[in-house]
Amino acid sequence: MSGVMRQEPTARVSRLGRPLALLAILASTASCDQWAKQLARVTLHPTRTYSLPGGILQLRLVENPGAFLSLGASLPEPMRSAVFCVGLGLGLAAGFAYLLRTPRISARSFAAGALVLAGGASNLLDRLSRGGRVTDFAIVSVGPLHTGVFNVADVAITFGVAALLWSLRRRPPGGARARVLR
Repeated sequence: MSGVMRQEPTARVSRLGRPLALLAILASTASCDQWAKQLARVTLHPTRTYSLPGGILQLRLVENPGAFLSLGASLPEPMRSAVFCVGLGLGLAAGFAYLLRTPRISARSFAAGALVLAGGASNLLDRLSRGGRVTDFAIVSVGPLHTGVFNVADVAITFGVAALLWSLRRRPPGGARARVLR
């Protein structure tokens, strides 16, 4: 009898755990991103670049109408809205449904997918509240190499994609099994 009692609460926690974990990742990522963007909007000037000591990190306020590296910025506004608001919104909804409804998914893949979705959702929130534009403010420069201008949501998306790719690699023979969320 006690074995049955232990299994039932575990099943409930498992069913509740996934949406709660997704909500926690979404809320924490979007909160950090939106806070950083607001701080950038009130402290940075769009015509000035600020270099932090060492010059590795530069701060510059950019209101980006496009996607990664301003991809799609030159599209006509109605098409940009369709792709970056409607299309992204539908893609995010499908991604959230996938994470919540997939019967078996590793904890690593779940967390990675949640980071990608949380970053995308925060950038979508920016687009919907800022006339189709996303606030970007950071550039990393190491010697002759430098990134485009990005934000915290972009970092979450990048780490999430990298973790997803890492989780797809072949496991070595006899390797430990990944923890699976049910």
